[in-house]
Parts: sequence; structure tokens; C-alpha cells
Amino acid sequence: MGSTPQPLSRRGALLAGTAALAGGMGLAGRTDAAVRIPERARTHLAVLTPEQRAGQCVIHSYPGLTPPARLMDAIREGRTAGVIFFGENIESLSQIEGVIQEMNEANASAPVKAPLLLMTDQEGGMVRRLPGEPVLSAKDVGSSTDPEGQAEFTGSGAGMNLAGVGMNVNLAPVLDVYRRAGDFTDQYERSYSKDQEAVGTCGSAFITAQQDAGVAATAKHFPGLGPASANQNTDLGPVTLTTSVSTLRSVDEVPYRAAISAGTKLVMLSWAVYRALDADRPAGLSPTVVGELRNRLGFPGVTVTDALEAGALRAYGSTAERAVLAAAAGMDLILCSARDAAQGEEAVTALSEALAAGTLDGTAFDAGAERVNVLRGSLS
Repeated sequence: MGSTPQPLSRRGALLAGTAALAGGMGLAGRTDAAVRIPERARTHLAVLTPEQRAGQCVIHSYPGLTPPARLMDAIREGRTAGVIFFGENIESLSQIEGVIQEMNEANASAPVKAPLLLMTDQEGGMVRRLPGEPVLSAKDVGSSTDPEGQAEFTGSGAGMNLAGVGMNVNLAPVLDVYRRAGDFTDQYERSYSKDQEAVGTCGSAFITAQQDAGVAATAKHFPGLGPASANQNTDLGPVTLTTSVSTLRSVDEVPYRAAISAGTKLVMLSWAVYRALDADRPAGLSPTVVGELRNRLGFPGVTVTDALEAGALRAYGSTAERAVLAAAAGMDLILCSARDAAQGEEAVTALSEALAAGTLDGTAFDAGAERVNVLRGSLS
């Protein structure tokens, strides 16, 4: 993408530094039967309707420039945790700033008194939804004479750009360690390096700078899409990776240790199947892979799915079925990004019904909702 850098929003001052995630989140996530929920969370969730309770773990999307009434109602009534924005939603910085202001005003009447999670993919280079920073791609950063310094610069730029229009979550940085020139991650210049330590250093610098600007970072796509070949795209269809456990842990997971040490607020899991970890399920539907992140790497923050409508999940049924499977695996946030508010509604209804039927473990689900609400509260 060769767009000319644009000035930041009229509001484009840095937001206050993000507060540290509160204690009591727990490392085990839903892979541990003994999840503890703080008493304040029990009281808070107890006053929600079943659909409001389910909505604490769903991100909605919508088509075009104007959010539909059904989405604004979901925000006003507390049936969503937030919204993801795409290029088709953004005409200009002032226009999307106005949309976000309307959403925040609607959220003021919701039962959960915490900011919405308002997110986009502002990685840099070819993957940007807003005009302006970061202009450099991850590959540009990694091949520069000062990769760590450039990563800090691009993270700061991303944070200021998003905060300037009122967004508070960036689905970046990518921490995939690419293998060969032109492979899946490299062809879009989304990887910092073939060297896992370099990826960890750059990713951590991006995360720290962006979160200092008040925008939560999302390390992705755990445990890593670096081994994927050029045509292995989970958006389009199923992908199975045969990387050994030893390589996954000594190469692909290394940047995540650095990102967790840097305090990344979210981690997005991949939709690829990692045969060495769980031969039967994509990572984001696998309690085993979520356990790798929670229990082996010690990640205490919010787990988020990749796009629920991805082609990699075609064998896993409808939106409703996929949402329940993802929540059961330990995903805290379900990303409904098909640009259709009805998709998010279907996920909320399915989660609500599964909780009522006992198909989903309510204690574990509420622990995930509490992690999400702690994140939301930290972004106020």
C-alpha cells in the first residue's frame, strides 16, 4: 500500500498510559478446572441478562460507513464487548471519530460501566485501516539499520493514530517468524525477521510504545504462522502445519515470551492446525493450544480469536457452533468480523443458550468475561 501519511486526528494527543492489568485474572484460563473469579465479578455478572452476559465476550462488526441500528442497540443494551473496524467503515479520520463518539454515547447507558473495545488492524505497510502511521511494514522495520528503534517508532505511531480517533485496541503486532522469502507471512511484509529473537525484540518494542500511547496491543498469531507456505491462508481454507513441538517452542513461541514480558494485553490465536500440539483442532478451538499459551508461557491476559468466518473453520459448522467451540476452548473474545451485525448477534445468542444448557462451563466463561472487563477498565 502506497498511501501518503496523513496527519493524526484533531484529538491526536497521546492518551494516558494504560493501567496495568488488575490482579486476580489467573494464569490458568479455561483449561484449568479451578478457575477463581473475584467476588466483584460474580456480583457484576449476576445482574446481567443471559444475552448481556454472553455479549461480554463478543466483538461485532458492520458494513459501510454507518453502524446499523441493531448494532447501536446491542451497544446501548450491553450485548457486545466492542467493535472491529475495517477500511469500508472509514471515509476519513473525522468521520470515524464521529462514529466512535456515537458508540461511546450509546455505551454510556449500558449496564457494564467500562469502555467498549474499539479495534482495528493497524500493523503497518500493506495492512492498515487508517491513513497514516505506521507507514513502514514489519519487514521494513526488521531490515532497517535500527530495528528496535524503528519498531518503537511504528508502535508509537500506531498508538497515537488509533487513540486520536478514539480506538483503544490494535490487532498488532504480528509475531510470526517467517521461513522463506515469499511465504505466507513474508509476501505481505508482515514479519520482522527469520530470527525469533529479532522478532521478539521488535514486537516487544512495538507493544511497549503502543501501550504507552493508551492502545492495547495484540500479539498474533499464536503459536505462529511463520511455517505457512505462500498458499496456506487460513482466511481462505483449512491449513495444517507439521512443525515439530521442539521447533514451535524454540522458534515460533519465543517472540510470545518476549511479548508477555512486555505486557501485551491480548494474544490472538491462529486458525491453523498444529499437528504436533493438537492434530484434530485449529489452535483457536483447541484447549491444548490455549493451555500452551496460558500454562506453559504464563499469559494472564485476554485471548481473542481470529476472524470467526474464516475459511479454515468451514468444517466446524455455523457461526453459532464456532462461537461455542471457541469459548469452550478458552477464547475470551470471539471476533465476529464478517461486516454483518447479525453475525455477532448469532454468536451472542448461541453463547447465551449454551450457558443456560450447561454446554459451556459458566464459571470458566465468566472468568474470561472478567479478563475482558479488566482490560476494558484499564483503557478508561
